[in-house]
Amino acid sequence: MINLDKMTTEKQNNKTMNLDQMSVLEALKVMNDEDQQVAKAIEPHLGEIEEAVRAITEAFEQEGRLIYIGAGTSGRLGVLDAVECPPTFGTDPSQVVGLIAGGEQAFIKAVEGAEDSKSMGEQDLKEIQLQSKDVVVGLAASGRTPYVIGALNYANTVGAQTVAIACNQNSEIGEVANIAIEVTTGPEVLSGSTRLKAATAQKLILNMLSTISMVGVGKVYQNLMVDLQTTNQKLEMRALRIIMAATEVNIEIAEQKLKEGEGNVKLAITMILLDCDVATAKEQLKKSKGHIRKTLQ
Repeated sequence: MINLDKMTTEKQNNKTMNLDQMSVLEALKVMNDEDQQVAKAIEPHLGEIEEAVRAITEAFEQEGRLIYIGAGTSGRLGVLDAVECPPTFGTDPSQVVGLIAGGEQAFIKAVEGAEDSKSMGEQDLKEIQLQSKDVVVGLAASGRTPYVIGALNYANTVGAQTVAIACNQNSEIGEVANIAIEVTTGPEVLSGSTRLKAATAQKLILNMLSTISMVGVGKVYQNLMVDLQTTNQKLEMRALRIIMAATEVNIEIAEQKLKEGEGNVKLAITMILLDCDVATAKEQLKKSKGHIRKTLQ
């Protein structure tokens, strides 16, 4: 029998004991007040998050992968962050991977019992051929999901770096992982519904992990997405705006350089800033390992 009594995410919230009697506005206010505490709860754990970011950046530099793995809402959040990386940072879809208990179909419909299997967590990592240069981030609001525990245990045997993200202290996944990020978000407005504050905390942490590690490998210049993929009209216009913001050229020059660079925003910016042709820009970016700022030094 699973003991949930010690998990703060399962306790009743004293502020919402009469949730079913509140007016709509009263309920919204208390939810908003509770949500505002999430970012504050994360702040004491920035040191552990920094350690995880450094591990992920190092993995990327060695052509390793960032692999998120979880069940239910936690798993969906990992998949969500993973699928946003290619359009935002121009990464290969295999560089950041999201795995969810029960497979892809579990993203839109719960697969009952999938999260209770340690062997399924291990098997899913075996199927993507986990390597020692990868980083595995296990997500579980409760901190005790067997699927995630099994995955992290296997990752340790392979020699991959392991990170746990939980919303309870002294979690089981935290004990298994090399880096434990355990943010206490407290009782939910709706008791036990960890799709609320706990999920918000996990999403904020995932934002930090992927974004700042991508900064670390040169996917950002200033605060601009210089490796975004121009796959639709909105992104094409965004690309031009990025080029203009980074170089202070007009839209005509931005369009010209983006065309010369075959749609590559980073190349276009480098050509303008170094006043060089495409071949030279490519060579300079290769020397700087993709960091625009380093080409200027």
